[in-house]
Amino acid sequence: MSTLKDRLTADMRSALKARDELTTSTLRMALAAVGNAEVAGKAKRELTDDEVLAVLTKEAKKRREAATAFADAGRAEQAAKETAEGEVLDRYLPKQLSDAELTELVSGALAAGGFTGKAQMGPAMKAAQAAVAGQAEGGRVAAEVRRQLGL
Repeated sequence: MSTLKDRLTADMRSALKARDELTTSTLRMALAAVGNAEVAGKAKRELTDDEVLAVLTKEAKKRREAATAFADAGRAEQAAKETAEGEVLDRYLPKQLSDAELTELVSGALAAGGFTGKAQMGPAMKAAQAAVAGQAEGGRVAAEVRRQLGL
């Protein structure tokens, strides 16, 4: 079993004992998503820490998008709940890069690969994602790559 999954389980149990309903429900949801990812495919398997982190990142993104949708629809209470769940998940995610750090990493990756122009967007994105290593959302990375390639 992965250590991140163990940490999620232990933290959920602690929250359950402390009667922290928000943390308990959020971590239950996260562990259910991890469980679903484990049984996806042809055979059940244990996820690595990186794969668990990818599942948590996806869940956190869902929470941010839902909070925005609820806020736009005038449902502030539900938006606040989604935001709070996202904050619980953010405790388990790596610290996100600032815009300056992201710009520096992407420019280094583009320079190292010699990428220029629209035709090389795919390979440039692959190199930039590898350099960023999950410390920034794909949309932010793509926007920065486009900006630096002049698209």
